[in-house]
Amino acid sequence: MPEAQHSPLRAAQKQLAAVVERLGLGPDVYELLKEPARVIEVSIPVRMDNGRLKLFKGYRAQHCDVLGPTKGGIRFHPRVDLDEVKALAIWMTFKCALLGLPYGGAKGGVICDPRELSRRELEELSRGYIRALAGFIGPDRDIPAPDVNTSDQVMGWMLDEFSRITGHPNPAVITGKPLVLGGSRGRGEATGRGVVVTIREAARVLGMDMQQMTAAIQGFGKVGSWVARYLHRAGTRVVAVVDAYGGVYNPAGLDVEALFAYGRQNGTVRDFPGGQPIDNEALFRLPVDVLVPAALENVITEENAPHIQARIIAEGANGPTTPEADEILYRRGIFVLPDILANAGGVTVSYFEWVQNLMQYYWSEEQVVRQLERLMVGAFKAVYRCHVEESVPMRLAAYMVAIDRLAEALIARGWVPATDYHHVPQPEPAEAAVDVFREPATPV
Repeated sequence: MPEAQHSPLRAAQKQLAAVVERLGLGPDVYELLKEPARVIEVSIPVRMDNGRLKLFKGYRAQHCDVLGPTKGGIRFHPRVDLDEVKALAIWMTFKCALLGLPYGGAKGGVICDPRELSRRELEELSRGYIRALAGFIGPDRDIPAPDVNTSDQVMGWMLDEFSRITGHPNPAVITGKPLVLGGSRGRGEATGRGVVVTIREAARVLGMDMQQMTAAIQGFGKVGSWVARYLHRAGTRVVAVVDAYGGVYNPAGLDVEALFAYGRQNGTVRDFPGGQPIDNEALFRLPVDVLVPAALENVITEENAPHIQARIIAEGANGPTTPEADEILYRRGIFVLPDILANAGGVTVSYFEWVQNLMQYYWSEEQVVRQLERLMVGAFKAVYRCHVEESVPMRLAAYMVAIDRLAEALIARGWVPATDYHHVPQPEPAEAAVDVFREPATPV
């Protein structure tokens, strides 16, 4: 379990309590939202390649379905635990409410190191997880998606297993699938694209020029790698990237497309020939304009927050900043793009995928990009307006916008008594340019 002072569940509950008090909501709202409505714990037997049977522990937390079916990723990681899964489900509820999506939050995880599993073992584990949870998920109940160390292929196996159990195709039960199985165009890069959309909007309000900015990124997986590519295409100089195995730094700027190809080939950016080695501690101290934590929780703490020199922090990961560090960053005037806003592109395009599956009508990538831009820009504007008008940090502003919408739904359903609480502006979808981070004319 995480140390008590850095518990992600404690952090989520602390954020919720602060907003409930700020909006003048009654205690019933806090009680309903402080814990998931349902948590499932399963043991998944897998026949390993050596012939032995091994049990893997898995979880699924379904937080709140006041706005619609629950939605959230599945991660395979050795550090998965129940406290983390609960917190991530709560944050997903807030994220969906902030973007105006008709979902509640959910999250799942399996305690394992996928690097130690063969492809056959990984497939059996993926299918076993869905078999154990088949009675609790569905297109109108709970819709899983990929997360840390799970891929579109893993989603394909899970979709197939659920279809075998139900006896008919169910493409809308899983998002983040391969395109051929009903996945959406633009889904794989959606989280990274959304992060950079919010960085672009932040740069505008702060009077910064993306073509004159520098950036450092922690994490180079499904999120960090696309953040790096889109920042590079927008003219920002990416000077450092660190992943789980090591990092690379070049103050003149990294060749991001070459780094992307190197990372795919080698499974890490460590020893990339285009720069010098750097570790996490040094990355967080770099004098850059933008710092993007795009890995796991609790990486920005009260120990390293005083040394961060970035003007903008864009949270590509969920819960990368502890509450104690958050207070330090705010006092120091660092502009934080909170996770429930910055990394909402993934669940937004997952929503588009679900809609396309239900309609059996599929969009072009241009349509996906246009709609993602509209929702992300609209959410940013609502949060920034709340930040200015209420004189609160961006994180608190994001939670105020999200929980305002949740409170309205709780009252409308009669789950809590009607109350005259303090409302804040809600997002209005904004018009935005199509494909603002277009690929280079000559593919690398």
